[in-house]
Amino acid sequence: MSKLPLEGYRVLEWGLWIAAPTASMMLGDLGADVIKIEHRVTGDPSRGLDAGYGSKTGRQSLYEGFNRNKRGITLDLSKPQAKTVISKLVQTADVFITNFRQSVADRSGLDYETLSKINPKLIYAVITGYGSKGPEADIRAFDGLAQGRSALAMQAIPEGPVWVRPALGDTVAGINAAFGIVTALLVRQRDGKGQKVETSLLSSLMFQQTSNLALHFIGSIPVAPIPRTRPTNVMLNMYRCADGKWINLYMPEADRFWPNFCKAMGIEHLRDDPRFKDIWVRAQNSEALVSVLDPIFASKPRHEWIRILKEHGCVIDIINDYADLPGDPQVIANNYLPEFDHPNYGRIKYPPMPVEFSATPGQLRRPAPEFGQHTEEVLLEVGFSWEEIAAFKEQKVI
Repeated sequence: MSKLPLEGYRVLEWGLWIAAPTASMMLGDLGADVIKIEHRVTGDPSRGLDAGYGSKTGRQSLYEGFNRNKRGITLDLSKPQAKTVISKLVQTADVFITNFRQSVADRSGLDYETLSKINPKLIYAVITGYGSKGPEADIRAFDGLAQGRSALAMQAIPEGPVWVRPALGDTVAGINAAFGIVTALLVRQRDGKGQKVETSLLSSLMFQQTSNLALHFIGSIPVAPIPRTRPTNVMLNMYRCADGKWINLYMPEADRFWPNFCKAMGIEHLRDDPRFKDIWVRAQNSEALVSVLDPIFASKPRHEWIRILKEHGCVIDIINDYADLPGDPQVIANNYLPEFDHPNYGRIKYPPMPVEFSATPGQLRRPAPEFGQHTEEVLLEVGFSWEEIAAFKEQKVI
């Protein structure tokens, strides 16, 4: 059996919520030995999110979703003895990932300068809120705040700012961190040097909006949310069908498709109407045209419109809700909701591994760790004796 892509690499994650856990999860999916370090009392706060939503199941779904393929240990970093544990862990590690603020890392002795002295070849990855420089470099930042700071929250709907769920900034920053880590590992293989890798929620969300930022800053083209009832292109829009399901039209080359679209929709009499004859005048009169199209789409169920529009060569697709994903033929065929036999929850679906490898595919090997589940196991691996571990427990270090 082929080795996993990152098999043999050890990753220490000192993170919480989503950003850092995303990065380490992606590395874990590809075979890295990820060890998650949690506070011995409070742990990762994402463990309690389900209860905050009123769930009575006892599950930790957010924590489970971002912490698969990891082992977990607990440690009280305020105890002097914890430094010995950290030192031995770092000596054996290739990567250290955190999304704690710099002041917290300094106070805990887990800053880059300290850890790189223990292991000069260490790749140290940090995910900040708004970057490591500037007057607000060390403030608390969360996904929703970064969406506002990056201007993303202003791009969703014309009525005003809204958060784009689910945790887009945290997840994208985690992906960027994983990319940076793997790149740094390649550099280390070439040059033999460790280094610090940094990304932020702000930079990640700004990069995610490259198309809009390019239009705004390079093309001086105004960019603003587009109302569904007043689109710039009625064939680049979404419509509700008779069964309450939505259909997605995506034809940016609108004039090319306009004649066939008119035929499919039964509006051939509007094809050469001066208000709608080309993309420019349709944009000026889009509200009137949407008011024509909305009741037509509402007259048939979505599957009928899918068939009709495809027969006429239109570029369209369905709009899924989460409940639709398990039955989507593409999700099924590509195993984008892999199932796993969880020891506590039974057979459950996980989010997908977004990158596939033909020769060395990733694997869903283990569920998220129980609180402190692997503490003794990991400490034994890095050279502590049972007597030392017992002493750590008595001293409330672990």
